[in-house]
Amino acid sequence: MDSTTTEMALTAIAAFCFGYPFVMAWYWMLGGVLFYIFRERHMAAPDHPPSLEQWPPISILVPCHNEADNAAETMEAAAAVDYPEFEVIAINDGSRDNTAEVLDQLAARIPRLRVVHLASNQGKAIALNVGATLASHELLVCIDGDALLDPHALRWIAHAFRLGTVGGLGGNPRIRNRSTLLGRLQVGEFAAIIGLIRRAQTVYGRLFTVSGVICAFRKRALEQAGWWSPRTFTDDIDITWRVELAGWRVIYEPNALVWILMPETLRALWRQRLRWAQGGVQMMLAFFRPLITGRTSSLWPTYINYVLSVAWSYVVLFSLGVGILWALGLGPSRALPASRIVPEWWGLTLALTYLVQALVSHLLDSRYERGMLRSLFWVIWYPLAFWLLTAVTAAVALPLVLLQPKKERSTWISPDRGLR
Repeated sequence: MDSTTTEMALTAIAAFCFGYPFVMAWYWMLGGVLFYIFRERHMAAPDHPPSLEQWPPISILVPCHNEADNAAETMEAAAAVDYPEFEVIAINDGSRDNTAEVLDQLAARIPRLRVVHLASNQGKAIALNVGATLASHELLVCIDGDALLDPHALRWIAHAFRLGTVGGLGGNPRIRNRSTLLGRLQVGEFAAIIGLIRRAQTVYGRLFTVSGVICAFRKRALEQAGWWSPRTFTDDIDITWRVELAGWRVIYEPNALVWILMPETLRALWRQRLRWAQGGVQMMLAFFRPLITGRTSSLWPTYINYVLSVAWSYVVLFSLGVGILWALGLGPSRALPASRIVPEWWGLTLALTYLVQALVSHLLDSRYERGMLRSLFWVIWYPLAFWLLTAVTAAVALPLVLLQPKKERSTWISPDRGLR
């Protein structure tokens, strides 16, 4: 390969490394601002939900695996929500700690709480399917065993489902453990990245995924989608796509607040993000054929964006390798100065774009949590740590999914709920 061809190839790679996050940042910001203009700014405050002539009854499903430390707090918060008619169903999925005893004690004093015990670890998807089968109501709200539902969350969820085309809904998780740098970074991530993207995807038509820690579905939509699959790494991604492929809308409801615990150690964070990446790769492989057949062409932009994000991860890691070689005086650096490949203004432009994105998203999220702008200091460090983590996990997840034998069922491991 001559120097001209090498320069063209490296320039194209560098342009993709810069261009993809730059373009997507403005794409998400535009969608987030449109969501605010046409919907969010007309909403009442989160603690003043709108009224309905008739409130549909709701079943809250809470799958639990080794949640003895969190079960009481979670069930008490769920049972105390401000809603006319609802039930809480806790599914103990073969816990090895004393979750079963804690749940039984809670059921004895919380009238709305029903407890189901599975004999062995069946996995979250099976636990949710069992809960859905036993649920008395059409609307199902699903939360994790560490989640504290906002008192007004069910009213906002029911209001969103007044539209007959909505089959699923993703809520707004807020992180409550912030004692470490990782915890504070994730506060910014959920606002500056996840919340903004879900706003934009709702505007553009198709959500990539609900959040498994707070989501809601119609039973009819789940039935048409084939219920939760026990063979996926991430049940939330899989069920979102299958509900959308069944012809239903899945939307983001930022007023459906829930307070959650997140990993605060590098090992736990790595395991979580690798599982998320594996779930994304599974989606990319599993839903290619249905998209090709044209069942839901509107999902193509979301799908292509994910494929590009995986490609970007590999290209970024390759570029880092080339950069290390250049720093060591190896490779084509002598004949081809780095400044000819990567203009100096690219880095500053990308940094400023990310800061604008963080500011926009934090302003949007400030109505749900006071003091959000104070977390901007921690958010500015997000690209250094989490972008690299995202790139590595995406690159590792692809071969793992391709080479791993298909499982009949994905079971749980004990969750990491941060430093307590």
